[in-house]
Amino acid sequence: MPDPHSEQGAERRKIIHVDMDAFFAAVEQRDHPELRGQPVIVGGDPAGRGVVATCSYEARRFGIHSAMTAARARSLCPQATFLRPRMEVYRETSRRVMGILRCYTPLVEPLSLDEAFLDVTAATADGILAAQIAREIRARIERETGLTASAGVSYNKLLAKLASDWRKPNGLFVVPPEHGLAFLAPLPVGKLHGVGPATVKKLSSMGIHTVLDLRNASREVLIAQFGKAGFWFYEVARGIDRRPVQPSRQRKSLGTERTFPENLEDAKVMLATLQQMAGQVSARLQALGLAGRTVSIKARFPDFETVTRAHTDAQAIWRAEAITACLPGLLAKAIPADLPVHASVRLLGVTVSGLTSVEVVPADAGQLSLLEEIIDLR
Repeated sequence: MPDPHSEQGAERRKIIHVDMDAFFAAVEQRDHPELRGQPVIVGGDPAGRGVVATCSYEARRFGIHSAMTAARARSLCPQATFLRPRMEVYRETSRRVMGILRCYTPLVEPLSLDEAFLDVTAATADGILAAQIAREIRARIERETGLTASAGVSYNKLLAKLASDWRKPNGLFVVPPEHGLAFLAPLPVGKLHGVGPATVKKLSSMGIHTVLDLRNASREVLIAQFGKAGFWFYEVARGIDRRPVQPSRQRKSLGTERTFPENLEDAKVMLATLQQMAGQVSARLQALGLAGRTVSIKARFPDFETVTRAHTDAQAIWRAEAITACLPGLLAKAIPADLPVHASVRLLGVTVSGLTSVEVVPADAGQLSLLEEIIDLR
C-alpha cells in the first residue's frame, strides 16, 4: 500500500493520458484507404536529407522509427509509401480530438498535436470511474475522427503516461494507487520522465538499472550525483509526481537538447548535430503553429560549465533554414577558436524563443522529426 504521507496517499488525483496511435500516418491511412494495412512513412524525401516524422505500425515492424533518416527507412522497407506531411490536416484533426477531451473536463493539457493529459478528479466525484471516461473518450475519438487512441489512467502524470504506452496501439491500461510501486519496480530507469541516455549510463555505472534499484538508492547519494534532478529521481522511483495538469500553459520557447554518450570534439560534427536539431525544432514549431524571434544554442562542457549564446531577428523564425543560418556564428561564440584543440562538449541544444502563434505555417517549413527528445523550455 502507498505511504499515507506520500503524494498519492495525501491526494487521489485521477489523471488520464491520451495518445493518438501513429497520428500522422494514421490520418494518411484514413484519408487514403488504399494505404490501410501498408507501411506508410510521413516525413522528408528519402532521396535527400529528410527524416521520419512518424510511421505506421506496419512500417515499425521493419525497425523504422521517428527521427531515423528517410534514406535509412527506405533501405529497411523499400516498398513503403513515403508522404510529405499535411500539417494543416493534422492540426485540424488535433483540434477535433482536443475538443472531445474538453467535453469531459476543462483541465486538459495538450503536450503536442497527438497527446494530452486530463485531470478528471472532479468528473469522478459522483462515482464514475476514470477508466470509464477513458473508454468513452477513445470510442468517441474513433467514431468522430476515424482514428484510434491509446489511454493510460493513474493517480499522476508519470504513471498515466507510462500506462498509455503499455497496450499500444488502441489500448487502455489502468495503474491504481495500490499497484503503482509494483508497476514501476521492474521498469528500466530509461522509461522514467527526465532520465535520458547519459543519465541511464551514469546510473548503470552505479549499479542502478531498474526503478527498484533506483528506489533502493538513498536520497543523499542521488542528490550528490545528480543535484536537483536527484531529488526528482528519488520521488518518481516511489511513484510520486506532483506536477499538476496545466490547461492554460503558454509556451515561451521551444527547443531540443541532447547529452552525448561520448563527448563531441570535432566542431564540424557539433555544427552538423545542431543543424539536425534545427530541423527538429522547425518541425515542432510548424506542428504547433508557432514562430519566434530568437535562436539560441546551449553547450555544456565536460566540467559541467554551461554557456548559451543567442541571436534575435526582426523576422519571424520557424523555417529550418532560418534557424540553421544562425548556428555557425552562435557556435563560434559558444566555443571560441582560441579554446584548446581538444575542447569538447557533452551536451548541445537549440532553442527558439519569443514565441507567438501564426495563422499558417507552410507545410514544407522544415524536415520533420517530432519525437526525439523535444524539450519544452517554459
